[in-house]
Amino acid sequence: MPELSPRRRRLVLAICCMSLLIVSLDTTALNVALPAMERDLHASTAGLQWTIDAYTVVLAALLMLAGSTADRIGRRKVFMAGLVVFSLGSLLCSLAPSLDLLIAARMVQAVGGSMLNPVAMSIITNTFTDPRERARAIGVWGAVVGISMAAGPLLGGLLVESVGWRAIFWVNLPVGLAALLLTLRFVPESRAPRARRPDPVGQLLVITLFGSLTYAIIEAPGAGLATSGPFAALALAALTGLLIYEPRRTEPLIDLRFFRSAPFSGATVVAISAFASLGGFLFLSTLYLQNVRGLNALQAGLWMLPMAVPMFLCAPLSGRLVGSRGPRLPLVIAGLAMTASGLLFAVFDAETSNVTLFLGYTLFGIGFGFVNAPITNTAVSGMPRSQAGVAAAVASTSRQLGQTLGVAVVGAVLAAGVSVTSYRETFVSAAVPGWWILTACGLLVLTLGTLTTGPWARRTAQRTAERLEAREVREAAGVTA
Repeated sequence: MPELSPRRRRLVLAICCMSLLIVSLDTTALNVALPAMERDLHASTAGLQWTIDAYTVVLAALLMLAGSTADRIGRRKVFMAGLVVFSLGSLLCSLAPSLDLLIAARMVQAVGGSMLNPVAMSIITNTFTDPRERARAIGVWGAVVGISMAAGPLLGGLLVESVGWRAIFWVNLPVGLAALLLTLRFVPESRAPRARRPDPVGQLLVITLFGSLTYAIIEAPGAGLATSGPFAALALAALTGLLIYEPRRTEPLIDLRFFRSAPFSGATVVAISAFASLGGFLFLSTLYLQNVRGLNALQAGLWMLPMAVPMFLCAPLSGRLVGSRGPRLPLVIAGLAMTASGLLFAVFDAETSNVTLFLGYTLFGIGFGFVNAPITNTAVSGMPRSQAGVAAAVASTSRQLGQTLGVAVVGAVLAAGVSVTSYRETFVSAAVPGWWILTACGLLVLTLGTLTTGPWARRTAQRTAERLEAREVREAAGVTA
């Protein structure tokens, strides 16, 4: 990629952030619309889970393929293709006449989404080569998540109440078109110096793992082990296959050598934990506010502001802290705040009081606002720039896998405990195990954020980067390691 002027770099960052905005807006606005979709499409709790997880499963399964493909054939090409497919999927979602067709359209959306965020992050990584400047850019990137969190519930609630839930998907169309035209005009093409070969077996194993695991978790409360058990076994077999097959490939879909870096491994697990917490938190909160408290979609969106505003304010602060002091402090703050939020709901039934509900939402917003920038920065820092697309895709995959598992596990726990005939009376007690799961996720963020950001961890990252670069040199010269 040619060296760009500061103004051009900022413009590229803004264009990449537009793709994140439509993807994030879609997710947060959709959560507010779940009760309306439940009524309109006669969906069960499992059906609501699938409207979210059908998207995130496909997205997670294809992110690494999209990242490596972008490194191989050109990041701008893949990014533009993603904008087209995501916009088309959004149009199909808005027209879906049934739950099954909506889920199918969400999967089309996910195919496009898989070509947006990891590729955009790779473009940013290769545009901002100075570590401090890159950290600030990633902070801006994280702030966009905060903007979507603030705007998504409000915009979603307003659209649901005034037009209907289908209007949520219409918002993506003009933003997607504008981002497409701007990309064509201002974003330069870039690719890795040496093309990576496709890994169809690895890709099939990833799809099998994510899909079968999610199905087993979501369907377990209703179908039982007789139906979900074989899918759980299939997920275990796919994971075993990945661990055996991928290290044997010269250019694997998932380069397990990345995980020799303690910061990278820590960032991966932190991403899964944090986004599992986000997915479960939004799922429980939306159903509680509308189905138990009886609020409409707009009122529920307003109740999300105590979470969204701190998230928006803390994200750029986290980026600056990462750039000046490293990732440990933001991760510790994130872990403490998310753990405290989970404990408020699990121990003190925060839903039953407006004060504790407000405090629980605020703490979660602070925690999640601080967590995103250190995840992204740690995942790509220390890696060879030629591997930026794959490394960013692994981090993005971890986020989506975490959100998928959060909705699946917390939704399954809720479905197992809540009574259909006395939904409002049993919801709070049925949600307690879910809140304990989210508390555990916060503790994991705190623990790994502390353990994988010290001098020892940085030395493992340096050794891993040296080995990867030496391996690339040998492979480029045609020498087998």
